[in-house]
Formats: sequence, C-alpha cells, structure tokens
Amino acid sequence: MRLPRELDPVEIRILGCLLEKERTTPDAYPLTLNSLTAASNQKSNRDPVMDLTAPEVNEVLGRLRAEVLVWPEEGPRATKWTHNLDRKWGLDPAGMAVMTVLMLRGAQTTGEIRTRTERMHPFASTRDVEDVLIALSEGDEALAVHLARQPGQKEARWTHLVGGEPDVSTAVFVPSSAPPVSGIADRVAELEDRVSRLEELLAERG
Repeated sequence: MRLPRELDPVEIRILGCLLEKERTTPDAYPLTLNSLTAASNQKSNRDPVMDLTAPEVNEVLGRLRAEVLVWPEEGPRATKWTHNLDRKWGLDPAGMAVMTVLMLRGAQTTGEIRTRTERMHPFASTRDVEDVLIALSEGDEALAVHLARQPGQKEARWTHLVGGEPDVSTAVFVPSSAPPVSGIADRVAELEDRVSRLEELLAERG
C-alpha cells in the first residue's frame, strides 16, 4: 500500500517538507528535528501557515516512523530524519515534485504547479505537468484528483488524496474579474521562492 491510512495535516506538512528539502537543499538533508520544525513553520510556500513546536513535530515523527514513512539517521551531533516515500510511492522525480507542491500548498492549477516545482523539477510545459497529474490520479491507489472548476474560478485545480477526499469548500477561489491567474502565480511564486531561500539561509546560520 502507498499509505497505511489517511494522514492528518501535520503529518502531511512534515512529509512535504522532507520531500521539498531533499530537492531544494540537498546539502542540508536529512533534516534535524529543529530544521524540520523550522521548515514546517515557514511563512512562504506553505498553506496553511503552521506554528508547530519541536516536541509536536517529534511526536508526529514517531507515528510516521512506526509506519515506515520516515526513518532516523543517527549523526555525531543530532538525529536526522529522512522520508521513505520514494519507495512507498514508486514515483519519478517529476511525480515527487508535483506531490510535494500539492502537500505543501493544497489545491493548485497546472500553471501554479509548474511554477512552484521549478527548483525541484523543471517542466517544459503545463501539458507535461498535466500528464504527471493524470498518472497520479489513475489506479486503485491514486494520489491526486482533478477538482471540477468551481463558480468564480478561471481554472480547475488539482489536489492530493494523502489526507482523504478533499473538501472543495476550503479552496481559495479567484474572482472572475481578477487578472489572469497564471501571471499572478508566476510573480507570487518567484517572490515566495526568494523568501524561502532567505529563510533557509537564516535557519542554517541559526
């Protein structure tokens, strides 16, 4: 089985952070408890923003370890944590990048996913992203689902199924009078990427 059960929001956040940092800051991966806590509480590239404590993260790591979704690596100074999702899910880098964004950001358009996966896996086009999403949505153990376009949305969105069936009522809808979503997403994602890199540098120095 890809997942033993539906995961709660904190478990999803922790796994998403491990996936992200493995790709974006490989020199700092695996992550210590403190680094993982800081990554989980980032203000950028996260929805919703959380305020977790190290003991809370440690408790969740214990649950995930019991199900072999994460694993500790003992180091000379501190224990570091790594995910086991590459084996559990059997995905290529493109699929892992897409799942990372969905787990950290929730429902996204294909254009938003393409922009926000750039540091993890660059896609040549939104069609390439859509091909990955379709593959993730197929089979008995689908990891993603295509949401119908809701009133007020310019584009339909995709979301993950790691936490069970999605609640579309929690999605953020774009008013029909708003500027094109793709342009806004590109600019916002670029700014978020810069903020995220600054937070990573500060966390490393701290």
